[in-house]
Amino acid sequence: MVTHLERPSLTRQLGGMSATALVVSSMIGTGIFSTTGFLAGDLGTPSLVLWSWVAGAVFALLGSLCYAELGMNLPESGGEYVYLSRAYGPIWGFMSGWVSFFAGFSAPVAVAALAFASYLGQVCAACADDKARILLRAGEWSFQFGKTQMIACCLVVLLTIVNVLGVRGSKGLQNVFTIAKIAILAAFIVLAFTVGHGSWQHFAQSTARTSSSPLPAQFAISLFYIYLSYSGWNAATYVAGEIRDPGRTLPRALMLGTGLVAALYLILNVLYIYAAPLTSLRGQVAVGALAASNLFGPGVATAFSALMALSLVASVNAQVMTGPRVYFAMAQNGAFFPSAAKIHPRWRTPWMAIVAQGICTLVMTTTSLPDLLQYIGFTLSFFTALGVASLFHFRRQAGWKKLRAVNVAWPLVPILFLLPEVWIIIFGLQLKPFISLAGAATIAAGALAYRFGARRISAPGDLAVTPPE
Repeated sequence: MVTHLERPSLTRQLGGMSATALVVSSMIGTGIFSTTGFLAGDLGTPSLVLWSWVAGAVFALLGSLCYAELGMNLPESGGEYVYLSRAYGPIWGFMSGWVSFFAGFSAPVAVAALAFASYLGQVCAACADDKARILLRAGEWSFQFGKTQMIACCLVVLLTIVNVLGVRGSKGLQNVFTIAKIAILAAFIVLAFTVGHGSWQHFAQSTARTSSSPLPAQFAISLFYIYLSYSGWNAATYVAGEIRDPGRTLPRALMLGTGLVAALYLILNVLYIYAAPLTSLRGQVAVGALAASNLFGPGVATAFSALMALSLVASVNAQVMTGPRVYFAMAQNGAFFPSAAKIHPRWRTPWMAIVAQGICTLVMTTTSLPDLLQYIGFTLSFFTALGVASLFHFRRQAGWKKLRAVNVAWPLVPILFLLPEVWIIIFGLQLKPFISLAGAATIAAGALAYRFGARRISAPGDLAVTPPE
């Protein structure tokens, strides 16, 4: 019989570079390549568009500071599951993990995979979707399948297999794709401002607004889309049990990764407006491809789409890698299906959890991007807010280590983070009540699963971790 000590366990193989790369790859996804087109029509002026991204950067940095303190004190894999279980009780930790399975990872992986397929379709005519077939329509939800979904599914299957076969392989792939992604964007930025055919006069040109909401209200509403673009800043907390020296490495990875992405986002948005006036950007989804076409011509725009498709592979892989560690942490404590705690004796990965997430992702690729984004935003905002709010509980405990940046003017940092989160939840209910209710139903289903399906629930303790070989 295999005893607890003999059971295969996670190993601390991830260093600072890998943890930071995980944050960067998780954050840089579809949002930065599409959101600005919607903001152009909603806000109407370049200054407001840029200020909305600044606000999002501040928001993400505040969250990363709060999670850095949490991760520094609780260096275990699982993220919100660990924090909420210890702060509010096992039911909240269970529900956060339950929601993470659907809205935290499976849905975002589906979004990034679908975006990859869309960019690939701009490069390869044979890969371009003709007309997806509607499989089912339920209220605001629509389920469809076509070439885009087929390509997305193939990518998910491939990266699921790679991650099952070992963390070393997926870690190496993640680092390579992250470096490639940063290099591509850096080259794009440098060439745009040196040899690109843009104009600084675009910053003085406004456009007719497509929204009838007052500007102050619309600016706040626009933060909803910005939030989705910056999501992923907490990615490294989900694999804290596999990070070397997490007390020091994790806070640095969270803050450095978030800061790098925030700076990159601001520069890219300046580039978009430099490349095209807001009138041209308004309503465009592929703003990156449009900017490349204006700056360098259609041929370069095609190459840009190919490189963006490549960079999105990193986004998919980052979340395929991190999500199963949440379910693993839960199952180790009897708070999830026991199979999620199974570690392959040879590859040392939570292979059952990885496969289960892959299957759920395949189903979610049949949902349209707007529906998925709304579902993700509403559902995750609730638990991210609870995670940051847990600091108020933990800081009353003896021996809790306080991060200096969070301690300045306490509790200003967590409060400034929580206010926009509350707004996102309220706005989600007003904008898409049916989809938001689907998110609420996911949370309620987690509560029911805890009540009737979970037999032994405990707060997370120290997971079995062995030193790297």
